[in-house]
Amino acid sequence: MYRSLTPVLAASLLAGTTLAAKAEVNVVASIKPVHSLVAAVMEGVGTPGLIVEGAGSPHSYALKPSQAQMMQDADVVFWIGHELEAFLEGPVETLAANAKSVEMMDAHDLIKLEFREGGAFDEHDHSDHDETAEAGHDHDHDHDHAETAAAEHDHDHDHDHGAEKTAEAAHDDHDHDHDHGAEKIAAAEDDHDHDHGHQETAEAAHDHGDHDGHAHGEFDAHIWLDPMNAKAMVHEIEETLAAADPANAATYEANAEAVMAKLDALITDVSAELEPVHDKGFIVFHDAYQYFEKRFDVTASGSITVSPEVMPGAERITEIRAKVQELGASCVFSEPQFEPKLVSTVAEGTQARSGVLDPLGAGLEDGPELYFNLIRSMSASISGCLSEAS
Repeated sequence: MYRSLTPVLAASLLAGTTLAAKAEVNVVASIKPVHSLVAAVMEGVGTPGLIVEGAGSPHSYALKPSQAQMMQDADVVFWIGHELEAFLEGPVETLAANAKSVEMMDAHDLIKLEFREGGAFDEHDHSDHDETAEAGHDHDHDHDHAETAAAEHDHDHDHDHGAEKTAEAAHDDHDHDHDHGAEKIAAAEDDHDHDHGHQETAEAAHDHGDHDGHAHGEFDAHIWLDPMNAKAMVHEIEETLAAADPANAATYEANAEAVMAKLDALITDVSAELEPVHDKGFIVFHDAYQYFEKRFDVTASGSITVSPEVMPGAERITEIRAKVQELGASCVFSEPQFEPKLVSTVAEGTQARSGVLDPLGAGLEDGPELYFNLIRSMSASISGCLSEAS
């Protein structure tokens, strides 16, 4: 069920005595991290519906009939965008044609990083990407946040996005149209048969005509793994909900302010936890973590596969194992959505320890706290594995 029927006091957030009204909108969110942030802003008013449940991956998800109905009934749909969730392009355009579609990739003040090139595992033949591993990241070029952040704009109400913002300039006009949905979808390519994710090599990503994987854009879509981006997303969520449900605008705003403060504390805590291991390299299952790495100054030396759905062959695994030994990587991380045995195979015969990173919160309980638990869990996994590694 995706609409709460129980009104609660908003006094704890508003320092007042007004009852929060039941939400007048049906809200749907795509993946767990987005759902968590939406749920936090809606707390005390309503509960959003969730599309990608459990350990599902947005790279290969298919809608259930109940979720198709949820989309059809929706007034607002929050999703990362076609760069990550190609499977939602059609449903957003058809089933949710009358809903407000909000792509988080278009959020104001969002820090965007281009797909990165170079790294530890890109010396093989790129002609067959089914058995290639995406590069980790090349530290010879620096994607400074100041060069990749969207410009900061002057909000009519004072939302503190933190001193860590890296936007270069202020937007003077806050009255522009926030409808990021239909225009974006209409511009999308008609070929929905290929995967629109981050599955191709970074070199191909910059050649928009040759590789379908990045035909929709040049930016890495794992934006939620930087809590500063979560703050930008929260602001977008609050503005959208306030416009769609004015009766509860004050509650949405107060909730958003509370979430912003928690995100600031999260950044401080995780930065302190990871500082002792910031100079130790590790290997990830696929290249999904550069937002987290840059925010918290940790280093992924490379990744096992470019495509989460396509496993590398035996020859490729042998090459990767040799690279792990050559680099002296401390840890190799799997993901709960994909086959963990592959990581054990890669680490076999090396000094690297194995661990798990869960970028989508597959094993976490849905709800307002999931996002914070997700980031803290990733931090604990990295810190724990690297601290224990020789």
